[in-house]
This record gives sequence, structure tokens and C-alpha cells, in this order.
Amino acid sequence: MSSTDRSEDDDHPVYTMGGAAELIGVTPAFLRAVGEAGLITPLRSGGGHRRYSRDQLRLASRARDLVDQGTPVEAACRIVSLEDSLDEALRINAELRGSAPQDA
Repeated sequence: MSSTDRSEDDDHPVYTMGGAAELIGVTPAFLRAVGEAGLITPLRSGGGHRRYSRDQLRLASRARDLVDQGTPVEAACRIVSLEDSLDEALRINAELRGSAPQDA
């Protein structure tokens, strides 16, 4: 994969902490908090700096929306994580139902 392709990849960690925080309108402390809560795990650069992907920033942004509504950070992270798990389970269930033979 070329470097151009990697920058288009939503999973590729291209954003620094400061850039990521500015992009989604949070503080670096908020990004650290959602990381500590286990919602996202940024990649570390060779120098030890955190790098975030677009997918991670989408998750952090969803948590921020809940926090803005008064939900504690840890609870917001758990809600986002559970929502994603449910979405994945529903997707798998739909796939299995679509591929399973139907009883007459």
C-alpha cells in the first residue's frame, strides 16, 4: 500500500493528538480520557507520540456528544462501545440469516 493509499485508510493513524483534538473540538485531555476508558487505543509513533485514525476520532466524537449531554466520560465510552458491539452483532445475524437455508 502506498503512502497515498494509507492516508485514505480510515484505520491508519495519521492525526497527532493536537490535530485530532482540534479536528473534533475536544481537548487533548479528553482524548487521553477516552483512551484510558478503553474506547480507543492510539498508535504510538517512534518518539512515543499518540497518533489517531479517522475511525478512532469518529468514536471519540460520539463519546463527546454524550459527554456534552451530561454523561460521564467512562459511561459515554461504554455506551459507544456497546452500540458498536450491537451493530456488529446485528450485521452478523443478518448475514447468517441471509445465507442460512430457509425451512419450508
